Amino acid sequence: MFKKSKESSSFPVTLDEDELRATLDPLSFDVLRRGATERPFTGEYVDTETVGIYKCKACSGELFRSETKFHSGCGWPSFYAPTDADAVVLIEDKSLWPRVRTEVQCGNCGSHLGHVFEGEGYDVPTDQRWCINSVSLFLEPK
Repeated sequence: MFKKSKESSSFPVTLDEDELRATLDPLSFDVLRRGATERPFTGEYVDTETVGIYKCKACSGELFRSETKFHSGCGWPSFYAPTDADAVVLIEDKSLWPRVRTEVQCGNCGSHLGHVFEGEGYDVPTDQRWCINSVSLFLEPK
């Protein structure tokens, strides 16, 4: 089972917001720290098939492996599972009320990554689509 929401002070990695803002491009910072979303079909990793590990752009925590990436056609990189249950934190998102979504945050630093959806009928082992912003990730090729 995945971790549920927790206080920002209880994440293993604490980020200096000013340092992070100076290090990241504005869109990455807005997505990771403010929960923004990149436009669909614009992200670097939407169609990438490079073998490797996807890590959090804010803290370098391991999040997803290329083996779980699939083409969903949604406009964002899609995965069917994170590398480990502790890699992510799931939070109920009511920002589009009455539609309720599940937000995905980095389990190390609490940065916003995207959302996870279930029961959409994709032919993947978990029947889940982890819809993740490219700008929240970096790919470490094998």
